[in-house]
Amino acid sequence: MSENIVGTKQAAEMLGVSVSTIYRMVDQGILLPTKTPGGQRRFPVSQLEEYKEKSRTIIAPQNPYQMKLDIDSGKIVENTSDDSPQINSGDDEDSKETLEVVADDKPVDPRNSLNDLNGSQWLPETKSFFYQKGLGSKHPHAQIERQHPAPFSFQDISRLVIFFTKKGMKVLDPFGGVGSTAKACELEGRVCTSIELQKKWHDLAIERLETEVGEGISKKHTFILGDTREELKKFEACSFDFIVTSPPYWSILNKKADYKVKKERLANNLATNYSDNDENDLANIKTYEEFLRVLVNDVFLECGRLLRPKKYMCLVVSDFRNKSEFISFHSDLIQALNHRTTVDGYKITLQGVKVLLQNHKTLLPYGYPFAYVENIHHQYILIFRKDKK
Repeated sequence: MSENIVGTKQAAEMLGVSVSTIYRMVDQGILLPTKTPGGQRRFPVSQLEEYKEKSRTIIAPQNPYQMKLDIDSGKIVENTSDDSPQINSGDDEDSKETLEVVADDKPVDPRNSLNDLNGSQWLPETKSFFYQKGLGSKHPHAQIERQHPAPFSFQDISRLVIFFTKKGMKVLDPFGGVGSTAKACELEGRVCTSIELQKKWHDLAIERLETEVGEGISKKHTFILGDTREELKKFEACSFDFIVTSPPYWSILNKKADYKVKKERLANNLATNYSDNDENDLANIKTYEEFLRVLVNDVFLECGRLLRPKKYMCLVVSDFRNKSEFISFHSDLIQALNHRTTVDGYKITLQGVKVLLQNHKTLLPYGYPFAYVENIHHQYILIFRKDKK
C-alpha cells in the first residue's frame, strides 16, 4: 500500500471511526475515494488528514455533515448549504440514520472491557434500531454474497462486531453461510470461526475472503464444514468473546416460489434454499415446534456454553408466514431461550432487541384488495448475555 494512499480499514483507523462510518461518509460525499479495478476503495492520506484537522473546529457533538469535499479543489470545506443533512432528532420516521460523532480523540475508558469505543462513540450504538447497509446487488463484491438465498450484510455484522468485541477477540458464527461474519471480522481486526453445513456455501465463504479482501486472508480464520450441532460440542467452554449469526427461518425457503423469488432468484439462476433435502439441514425439520426446540437446545444453548462469562450473543432473525399463519419467530425464540441455563452453570439473559430496518426493499401487493398481508421490511437483532445464575 502506498504511503499516500490507504484502504478503508486504514482510513477508519486514521479518523478514529468504524469502517461502517467511512462507508456513510463516502455515501454523503464527505470523502471521495478512488477505486481499484477490483472495486476496493482507496483514500488519499492528505484528504483524511485535512478532514481530521478541520473537524476539530466543529462544535461538539461533532456533526460530520457540517463538512464536505469540494470536488473542484479537492479540499474539505464547511458545508453551509441549506440542504445539508441534519442530525436525526427522532421526529421524522423516514429520515435516514446519521452518526453524531465521526472524528473523536477522546480516550477509551480504561474500565471498558467490552469494546474499543469511547463514550461518544458508544452512545449512538445503543439506539434500538439502525438501517441495513449493503453494497448493492451490482457491486463486484456482492456477487458471492447474493448467491446465498438468505445472506446478511457484512457491514451490519461489522457494526455488531465493533460494539461487542475488542480487536483481536474471537468471534463464532454457527451458521456461517457465505462468510459475512468472517469478512466483517477480518476488516475489523477480529478472528472468526465459521461453521457451515453445506460445502457449496463453505467453499464460497473462503473464496469470498480470498477475492474480496486479499489472497491468503482466509487462513487467518477458521472455516469448519460440518453439522453445527456436532461441531459445537468439540470446543471447550468459554472459548469465544462474541457469537453472532442468522439461523434458518425454519422452512421458509422451501415454500413454493412467489413472484419475488421468481423475479430475483430463479430469473438469475440463483439458489432458493440452503440444501437439497439434507436431513441435517434444520430448515427441513417437519414441524415448527420441533425446529424451535432443536435450534434452542442443540445450537444456542451450546453456543452459550462456548461464550465467556458476561459476553454477548446476537441473533439476527425475522418473522415470517407459513401459508396463512404469521409466525412471530423473534418472540418465540426469546421465550424459548431467555433465562435458560447452560451446561456450565450460567444463564442466558435477554439484554435488548434491536430492529434492523430494510427501507430499501420493494413493496409488493400482498393481499390486495382482500386482506392485510404485511411487507416484512425489517429484521430483529436479539441480544443475549451469559450471566451467573
